[in-house]
Amino acid sequence: MELSTVCDRLDDRLDHGDYADVDASPNGLQVGRADGRAVDHVAFAVDGVEATAAAAAEAGADLLIVHHGMIWGGLDRVTGREYGRVAALVERDLPLYVSHLPLDGHDEFGNAARLAEFLGCEVTGPFGRLGGVTIGQRARAAEPYTVAGLRDRLSSLATGGKPVDVLDFGTDRIEDVAVVTGGGADWVREAAEAGVDAFVTGEGKQKVYHEAREAGLNVFLAGHYATETFGVQALESLVADWGLETTFLEHPTGL
Repeated sequence: MELSTVCDRLDDRLDHGDYADVDASPNGLQVGRADGRAVDHVAFAVDGVEATAAAAAEAGADLLIVHHGMIWGGLDRVTGREYGRVAALVERDLPLYVSHLPLDGHDEFGNAARLAEFLGCEVTGPFGRLGGVTIGQRARAAEPYTVAGLRDRLSSLATGGKPVDVLDFGTDRIEDVAVVTGGGADWVREAAEAGVDAFVTGEGKQKVYHEAREAGLNVFLAGHYATETFGVQALESLVADWGLETTFLEHPTGL
């Protein structure tokens, strides 16, 4: 399959255009040229860094697809760390495709939707307002959780020894859950205003403790990396259905 076809299909399925004015990450083909080159083998990873570029090339991949790309808020100079990362791709003739916020909020392939599914929850609607888009999901558990039960379920995601931190300031019967994966600490107030029983995200900030306590809300911090493996793995399954060979590169950060 031509690289341009892979990129066009993903751009369309992930609604990249809707996020263009909001996301600091340029989504789509971020490094490389799509001029007629063929793709037979695609590698997937959470982070686009030197380590995953090397691993993708070693696996024999023709394309690396990630959630966290190499360019944020524009690129003024390709020096230092940026040079090292771009060089890791260019020297291996390995294109990089990125889907950041679209892969957080997508109702089918998104990190939040797939994490909700992992928790045995049915998505009930979008959550996590950012500009004119949303980056998370609200969901209802098929069977209510206790705080300990939800912590234990999330703990099975643990990578690199990162425990699940719980701020248990809410009810012990959890059915209605809001999810924003990764660095979703800024959406605790929206979760409280929505009246959910629990908010699940990756990592927190100091203010989260007080916001959760004052709102009487349970907050679960299950790890940035751990909560954001779902989207790229969903894309891996999609691309495999197109007849391409795929490889998932596990490179946990422990954060």
